[in-house]
Amino acid sequence: MPTPNLLEQQLTSAADQLRQCFGDLNYRALIILGSGLNAVADRIEESKVLSFDQVSGMKTSTAAGHVGRYVSGRLAGHDVLVMQGRLHGYEGYTAQEVAFPVWVAARLGISLLITSNAAGALNTSYEVGDFCLMSDQINLTGRNPMAAAEPAMIYDRFVSMYEAFDPHLQKIAQTAAAENSISLQIGVYAGLLGPSFETPAEIRMLQKLGADSVAMSVCEEVIAARAANMKVMGISLITNMGCGIEDSNPNDLEVQDVGAARVGDFYQLIEGILSSECN
Repeated sequence: MPTPNLLEQQLTSAADQLRQCFGDLNYRALIILGSGLNAVADRIEESKVLSFDQVSGMKTSTAAGHVGRYVSGRLAGHDVLVMQGRLHGYEGYTAQEVAFPVWVAARLGISLLITSNAAGALNTSYEVGDFCLMSDQINLTGRNPMAAAEPAMIYDRFVSMYEAFDPHLQKIAQTAAAENSISLQIGVYAGLLGPSFETPAEIRMLQKLGADSVAMSVCEEVIAARAANMKVMGISLITNMGCGIEDSNPNDLEVQDVGAARVGDFYQLIEGILSSECN
């Protein structure tokens, strides 16, 4: 008799719970809000909320500034599922636990992931307060959500990461940014495990590797989404220069403050993307 796949059962149960709470909606996107950007969800119309810890198999967020709940509602005339906060490896969660909400979204029929975070700039032409589209990623977490037996029983273990961030979506985002006079860069994102900020030596190493920005999230979510055949857009808010660049010595309060100041622009950017992509 085949061994039951516990992950499969948990995903099915979690998706059923979300449907029971929010209804069987035709979601157009899962939007993950990173550090400092949680307030975007407060602008969602007809919203309903559900805490992460109320969802079967789901871990709760313990990171500063991460509310740790789902918000379901309408944005730019479309049904969206929003995560106010995310799960991180540095909270002690496995790569599969970090990927879990992305795979739940796939069970709900969601085919688009818009993931965001706060990041440090490695590219010295970037400025604090810029948004940056991820054109590619360097996964330096040492982890992969597909490196386990149970997810490999559901999805193809050997996920192609060619054009992991959808080029068409990047063009849409650039147009939306130009229409709203929002500063938007595009570059390679490096994801580390954290939670300590990088040393100046590590920043120099990352620059030599070809990365333009760095933070402690996103990579595992992107791999999980591509395994589930979801399209992906990644957007970082540059909240600080990398440690040692222009004598920068980043801290968590700085990250939160910059995020709070740019919430309005981020909302406009997401609204513009959904209006163009989903119509």
